[in-house]
Amino acid sequence: MPTLDLLGFPHHYQQSGSGQRGSAPSLIFVHGWLLSHHYWLPLMEMLSGQYSCVGYDLRGFGESQSPDRLHSNYDLEAYGRDLVALLEKLNIEQAWLVGHSLGGSVAIWAAHLCPERVKGVICVNAGGGIYLKEEFEKFRTAGERLLDFRPPWLGKLPLLDLAFSRLMVQKPLARKWGKQRLLDFLRADQQAARGSLLESTTEAAVHLLPKLVAELPQPMYFLAGQNDRVMELQYVKYLASFHSLFAQLGTNVLEIEDCGHFAMLEQLPVVADKLQQILATSL
Repeated sequence: MPTLDLLGFPHHYQQSGSGQRGSAPSLIFVHGWLLSHHYWLPLMEMLSGQYSCVGYDLRGFGESQSPDRLHSNYDLEAYGRDLVALLEKLNIEQAWLVGHSLGGSVAIWAAHLCPERVKGVICVNAGGGIYLKEEFEKFRTAGERLLDFRPPWLGKLPLLDLAFSRLMVQKPLARKWGKQRLLDFLRADQQAARGSLLESTTEAAVHLLPKLVAELPQPMYFLAGQNDRVMELQYVKYLASFHSLFAQLGTNVLEIEDCGHFAMLEQLPVVADKLQQILATSL
């Protein structure tokens, strides 16, 4: 997989499709916390006949690793600036950003930072904007404990990949995705994983998201799993309600039945169809 230097850090990315056709934008896929670009590949394959698609690994996750660790800033704005740098390096003038979970927040920041290149945002299993102090403290504590216990031999435990294939989803994923999730969990850089967890869940960061969404001039949509227990529907609708499209005809929240936190894998054809519908009406 090719690598780009973005603001001094090597980023692995994968591109599919035959390039932009006419005025069609490129689709940039942004993964969530402790994940990688791999979960987007089936969707990229389905859409690459119509669009140029790019998936990449966020700094410190997947294969975007560096022994030098030159960066110490892991807040959402910093990751948004990495994404803008990706667009610039690949000479992408028109992009729709598709972000999953934490990647949705990164996409919002990139759209805010670079409205001239980012033409729209689609958040998948992403929302928020409500800060619940006790809940967030519990979440951060649990996350830090999870990161502190990642011995290499964990990847060799029998059936652990099977357990990972059942986490956060309505129905178990294929076992290969459990193996991929376990791999990504184990190889995520400690600094990046901890930093992005803590920085994205501060009261200031959480309260800033709705303000950014309200200011975005670009169209913005949210795909929400009806059975998502990580990012529940009420929190998706709350963040979506700050965008101008929410008050217009219909809503910018598209619910997906029988779906947990990994819509692009759990309901791949449905997600592909909804993305195509959004793009067809927005171009």
